[in-house]
Amino acid sequence: MAAAGGGHEQWSSRFGFLMASVGFAVGLGNIWRFPYIAGENGGAAFVLVYLICAVGIGVPILMAELLVGRRGKMSPPKSMRIVAEAGQKSCHWQWVGGMGLLAAFTIEVVYAAIVGWVLWYLFKAVTTGFTGVDADMAEAQFTAVLADPIGMVFWTLVGLAITGLIVYAGVRKGIERTVTVLMPMLFALLGFLAIYNIFAGGMAEAIAWLFTPDFSKITPTVFLAAIGQAFFSIGVAMGGMMTFGAYLPKDVSIPKSVIIIVIADTGVALLAGLVIFPAVFNNGLDPAAGVGLIFQTLPVAFAQMPGGYLFSILFFLLLAVAGITSMVGLIECVIAWMEDHYGFTRHHSAMMVVGSVAVLSVLSVLSYNVLSDYQMFGRDLNGVLDYFSNQILLPVGGFLIAFFVGWFVHKQVSSEELAFGNPMLFKLWHFLIRFVVPPAVLIIFVMGVSE
Repeated sequence: MAAAGGGHEQWSSRFGFLMASVGFAVGLGNIWRFPYIAGENGGAAFVLVYLICAVGIGVPILMAELLVGRRGKMSPPKSMRIVAEAGQKSCHWQWVGGMGLLAAFTIEVVYAAIVGWVLWYLFKAVTTGFTGVDADMAEAQFTAVLADPIGMVFWTLVGLAITGLIVYAGVRKGIERTVTVLMPMLFALLGFLAIYNIFAGGMAEAIAWLFTPDFSKITPTVFLAAIGQAFFSIGVAMGGMMTFGAYLPKDVSIPKSVIIIVIADTGVALLAGLVIFPAVFNNGLDPAAGVGLIFQTLPVAFAQMPGGYLFSILFFLLLAVAGITSMVGLIECVIAWMEDHYGFTRHHSAMMVVGSVAVLSVLSVLSYNVLSDYQMFGRDLNGVLDYFSNQILLPVGGFLIAFFVGWFVHKQVSSEELAFGNPMLFKLWHFLIRFVVPPAVLIIFVMGVSE
């Protein structure tokens, strides 16, 4: 078993690292959130701006996060501290890494309940299907799910148990072995479902919706939504990518890996649109149905389409794979910190972290029903946690990572880790990480908190 400089395991192959990173980046945000955000913001106009933001913001900051992780070879707080002190900068930069851990843990608590919905719907798809379901029945079904705390807790814990088993087994035997099976399966499922839609109908309308830009629809609101989706979809400032970078061997190119990760992440989001929108258009449903697009709108489409029973099973299996692989990345960074900070074994750390998330996720579940009347700052518990992580921790953390690498990490260190080969490409990246990414992320933060 190879170990990194900090005592952690390393990825056995570039493919394993890429699958783990893509698995972390590709989550419900791509398959569940991207289609309805695109639907709410004009379809193709949103996609165009999203692609620009993914390349201009996502690529530079993801490279920055991975280079800090590989340079430090430890959990995010310790990696930030090691890199800072090596450049004779303040050790307090470690708190930026700590923000990533807090964001990951907070997101995991809320995310686990949503993955629980997916697993429950997968179970429904397998056991009963959605035959005969109309709009009223689909809405009633989802309402019943939210009103059933015992059922939600059960499926939430099932998702956490699967995640726990993967991280408990370690980097190579658990995470790498799992993602090298699950991620190709996810791509195959997406491809199969998209091809299925070519014959099932609605594909022409979906392609027009996603890929025919209407520039009149590019408003400041659409631009802000696209920046936010690109930033959060790729998974920066959550600790996961920095942790995965700590397990990355020196001979793996960070720039090439990041390009592959971002292309795969964006490709999955676009393919998800070609899976979801044809069913929506072919059945006369609303493409801008919001959060309910997956859990309330699509069951109606499954009920009406030929082969809807099989389609529904494969679709929710796809969602489950995306959700579990993202949960692994969110929880792994906290486990790595427990190992570094307290000296716990991986097994001990995994049980403690997963157990903590499980306890708090029960509160998340109860906030949908039993505790729904208890609010803080006009939001329920999930609303507070979501706002704190997505609107505060992620943009502030992303801004500080970019600012730190752009202005406080010596150019020679960045150049060594990134090893572009072409000096002009390095200069372009350094310009973006200094002068473009921090202001863009700052705008996201200011606009988000001022809404």
